[in-house]
Amino acid sequence: MLKHSTSILLLVALLAPVTAQDDASGAGNWPSFRGPNASGVAEGHPAPTRWNAETLENVKWKTPIPGLGHSSPVVWGNRIFVTSAVSGQEKPLLKVGLYGDITPVNDDTAHRWMVYCLEKETGRVVWEQVAHSGVPRIKRHPKSTHANSTPAVDGKHIVAFFGSEGLYCYGMNGKLLWKKDLGLLDSGFYAVPAAQWGFASSPVIYEGRIFLQCDVQKDSFIAAFDVEDGREIWRAPRADVPTWSTPTIHGTAERLQLIANGYKHIGGYDVRTGRELWKLTGGGDIPVPTPVIAYDLAFITNAHGRMAPIYAVRLSATGDISLQGEERSNNFIAWSQVREGSYMQTPLVYGQYLYNCRDNGVLSCYEARSGNRIYQVRLGDGRTGFTASSVAADGKLYYTSEDGDVYVVKAGPQYELLAQNRMGEVCMATPAISQGMLLVRTQGHLVAITDKQVRP
Repeated sequence: MLKHSTSILLLVALLAPVTAQDDASGAGNWPSFRGPNASGVAEGHPAPTRWNAETLENVKWKTPIPGLGHSSPVVWGNRIFVTSAVSGQEKPLLKVGLYGDITPVNDDTAHRWMVYCLEKETGRVVWEQVAHSGVPRIKRHPKSTHANSTPAVDGKHIVAFFGSEGLYCYGMNGKLLWKKDLGLLDSGFYAVPAAQWGFASSPVIYEGRIFLQCDVQKDSFIAAFDVEDGREIWRAPRADVPTWSTPTIHGTAERLQLIANGYKHIGGYDVRTGRELWKLTGGGDIPVPTPVIAYDLAFITNAHGRMAPIYAVRLSATGDISLQGEERSNNFIAWSQVREGSYMQTPLVYGQYLYNCRDNGVLSCYEARSGNRIYQVRLGDGRTGFTASSVAADGKLYYTSEDGDVYVVKAGPQYELLAQNRMGEVCMATPAISQGMLLVRTQGHLVAITDKQVRP
């Protein structure tokens, strides 16, 4: 059944890329899940190595965020945006770690789905909006929340997606521009439909359109909407089971495609029309990680069940590119690994290397172009889970455990642990980076960390 089922959502890690036309990382913008183009990388500024969020050493500010949310913060200019879901229960259940309980949480109290805007320099809450109030239409996994999907921002719009509770678009000043009900979106375990776990795929904004991947129990689809008014532009049906992955958009002069993870249907779609470009079948049956692009390859991983693959798919792929029998590569799959993929975390390509960390903390480093494994180590003691995806800056890789330890690893072909830093709270959300500032969302706070010697 669901070994380490766990983490099943999120997503955090879950979710996505974004508006590539702006030099987002250079301007300090981190516009959606995993920042510009879902790369997880922000260069150009010194980034922190050591801090302590409990003693406030090298902490610039620490702002309480009510409720529960595994959505990541996003940044545009001097503003940070984050979402949360506030339960009617005083202490809503959140159970982290490596375990296999698939029973959803029973919480039928009225919730408030919130969108917060903070000032980047001070952490001050500039505005907050209640997107929706009511009893959740779908239950959540004990490791999940009702605000898993990371918002997206393009400098004019902030888009927040709460699954069955709807899609909301705000102006930068917090004014609601439009909202859209997409119906019941049940992303539970396909093998046990009663195990409702909550929604986690994040929106992506690209060239004035919002892209959503909604793989659910019934009538899965990917769709594009006009960011100005929410009008649906196209919808492509998907014959797939529930997934929690955010799609990635990659464009060249010859081809502009949306790349989606999946179990029965990993694939590429024409961004402008939704037409299927290529398809790959076979993988872990609970896909969460977001596809990552580098070296003209799409790196796609997932896990659970029979397989835990890593695929390096050529961006020129066409048609059905599924591997046959014992194949590990073909015309459109440069290389693959059968059992080394990750369940929850989106991998990271930094320099020449692909870094992939599994939910038990086993970190592997590969040559990105060839797939040759360079090293494999374990972060932590094997008893803590890792759900948040890694990010990188200034020659450093950041890995966040669910127990609230952030491991800072030196980038490169030789493993070197530079620091292990305490956050003091559960951490499930993927961090953001803006101009050298590391933004870490904990269970109760958003914390800004710098490389400067900040003392309490």
